[in-house]
Amino acid sequence: MTPTPPPARTLRAAPPLPPGVRWTSVLLLAALGAGTVRTARRLRAVPVLPAAASTDAGVPRAAGWRLLTAGGVEPDAATFLAARAHADREGLRVLDLLPGDLPTERLLGLLRLVDPAGYRKDRLGEGRGAGFAVLVAEEVLARAGVDPAGPDTTPADLMALIRRVKEYAADATGLAIAPTLSCGPPAAGHGTARAAELRAQGLPPGPLAVAQLAGLALLAGVAARQGRWGAAAAGLYWIQPYLALGRPGTPLRPGDLARATAARPVRSLGAALRTAVATARTPHPEADPPENGLSGAAETEQAAVRAGEVRAESARAYRAELAAGTDRFLEPRRPDCPWCGSPQLTVRVRVPDLLQGKPGRFNLEQCGACGHVFQNPRLSPEGLEFYYRDFYDGRGGEGAATVFGRLGAAYRGRAEMLRPHTEPVSWLDVGTGHGHFCNAARAVWPDTRFDGLDMGDGVREAERRGWVETGYQGQFPEFAVKLAGQYEVVSMYHYLEHTRDPLAELDTAAAVLAPGGYLTIELPDPDSRMARLLGPAWLPWFQPQHQHLIPSANLREALADRGFTVLAEEHGAAHQGNDFFGAVALTATRLAPDPDRPWGPPATTARRALAGAVRVASLPCFAAAAVLDGLRTAAARRMDGGNAYRMLARKDQP
Repeated sequence: MTPTPPPARTLRAAPPLPPGVRWTSVLLLAALGAGTVRTARRLRAVPVLPAAASTDAGVPRAAGWRLLTAGGVEPDAATFLAARAHADREGLRVLDLLPGDLPTERLLGLLRLVDPAGYRKDRLGEGRGAGFAVLVAEEVLARAGVDPAGPDTTPADLMALIRRVKEYAADATGLAIAPTLSCGPPAAGHGTARAAELRAQGLPPGPLAVAQLAGLALLAGVAARQGRWGAAAAGLYWIQPYLALGRPGTPLRPGDLARATAARPVRSLGAALRTAVATARTPHPEADPPENGLSGAAETEQAAVRAGEVRAESARAYRAELAAGTDRFLEPRRPDCPWCGSPQLTVRVRVPDLLQGKPGRFNLEQCGACGHVFQNPRLSPEGLEFYYRDFYDGRGGEGAATVFGRLGAAYRGRAEMLRPHTEPVSWLDVGTGHGHFCNAARAVWPDTRFDGLDMGDGVREAERRGWVETGYQGQFPEFAVKLAGQYEVVSMYHYLEHTRDPLAELDTAAAVLAPGGYLTIELPDPDSRMARLLGPAWLPWFQPQHQHLIPSANLREALADRGFTVLAEEHGAAHQGNDFFGAVALTATRLAPDPDRPWGPPATTARRALAGAVRVASLPCFAAAAVLDGLRTAAARRMDGGNAYRMLARKDQP
């Protein structure tokens, strides 16, 4: 009997990859390809100084200019003269020089941060440079209060200096390649040095290192699991430096390009790990990047001691103030609406200080008759000083300046609103802060005189930077008589909501404007749908700083009562795309406040670990929030509805 043969085995094809997994590789390929093209384009946009024959002669002294270099960098006279000639020809006051042997990864990092084609025109853009040599006009150094130091200056010092002096030469700062300039010998302590350089540029080294490690892990994962598409994405990352920088005709081709390309995954992994370790060892360095000078080793040590003493004193002062409690910072609760006098009040939202995590709890109540929303009980002047402290200046000053510096599109939109109605000659910006709006608006109205008014010292700094012509420091109503009838335009952008009596502020604006002048106002919109959806996590509640949130109908009525005619009202155009991103940020702060805040309990390892874990866990939430905010902004623009509104009114002739 013939035995029955076993059934034939059927070969099964490997299960197809899930669509989401396949698209990961495609998206990575697209992003890496776009980044490669962008880097190459940006490099071609960097001007090159003529490669004149070098000389052993030292750098000459030239009236009005200083060439500042990092330790070990030795420019010659030809480089200095070529740089000065380029600056004079282009009308520059600050010129950062890229050495001809600039390492590959440094060059890639710089080109990720800077678009040379638009760098000079970006009046609010942060100053960026390679950190090896920078030519600066002496008058800029003087206005910035910078005192150049000696031969032990580090690249981090120069990066911090460039970032500062760009503010004093907002549209006169540039980059150029100096072919004969050398970086000098490599510095030791790469992880610590890299962390210091990132901090000097206003970038957080810890989160950036974590993000780089996560990106490398993602690339490794797609290369292992997603076949040829994953391998293509990983391969493109590997050879990206050569594709971006090694093409014929590129103005700068690093000498280590071949080595850096061949070893890129290993080098990137090592650099990220070293930066992460260095940051973990000193998560909150005692000395911030120098603001008024270039620091050598001795100066850095002294600055660290002074910074530690200042922080300790700040903590002692906060503890002394909080020992008496926070109830004393609140006035008695008001029984009626400050706008219309109605007693129909209900609590709209009750929140703690989600901005800084200072102790206290705050109520925003809404009037049932007119819809006005106001803080009740409101902060006293002493309370306002306590809760504003270390937010716009001091400890939080750098972060606030960074946020304001990224609102260029909003600033231009505000300035453009005047185009159909007037060409302003004189403009007073009330609540100007450091003058960011005035600086940006000069690109729209170059012949307009911009003055600024604010309570803080920032208005004096704005005057030194040249962002405002004249800075007035104090309360706006105090200047009603002095400035009566002097301005064609008065602006109040996100200012009225901070004031104790917005109606008195409107009275002052009417007094300061000349007949036929224009008042332009931008405010959070308490009628926004997102305010109801997000509740206490809606960022524009901004407690405890915002005292009043005014519905647009109420503002129109108040302006009419003061002799104004409303010419335009914008909602979608005024929308600030931060609803979801702000909600994530406020929630993360609520779950894990900064453990090193001087008004909080002493920092411990556990609190720092919790804060770090929350930050890492929130990264995907921030990414999703950014996408949602993009969609929300598009909808707000299309439907003319958002989280804020602008209003333009003309003061009627008597």
